Amino acid sequence: MSPHPYSPFMPYTPAAMLDVWKLSVMAFELWSTSFSTIAMRNGLWQTQSPTSPRMLKENQRMVTEKLEASMETGFEVQKAMLQMAFGQLTPWWVTGRRTMLPYHRRSSANSRRLSRRR
Repeated sequence: MSPHPYSPFMPYTPAAMLDVWKLSVMAFELWSTSFSTIAMRNGLWQTQSPTSPRMLKENQRMVTEKLEASMETGFEVQKAMLQMAFGQLTPWWVTGRRTMLPYHRRSSANSRRLSRRR
């Protein structure tokens, strides 16, 4: 018995394999931009007064963005679970990209924004 060509567990088609590649690139970009954002914010915390308006705004922005991204990711997970409950299996490489996208978008934007500041 051969596996179904559209299995949600194994990427058998070229399009699915490309999606897996995109997911891996997105994961690497998220890792690298998160690392640079953490390093730049750490530098700000070491050189700026914690009560300065700039730092208060940056810290508030950081917390707000993390909360928003986690809510968006939670909604994607809920959507995937509801689809599974109704018999619609979405491949892991699709749900992986959907759940990582809110963090990736914000991390990339923060890395660009913070690297311009000096």
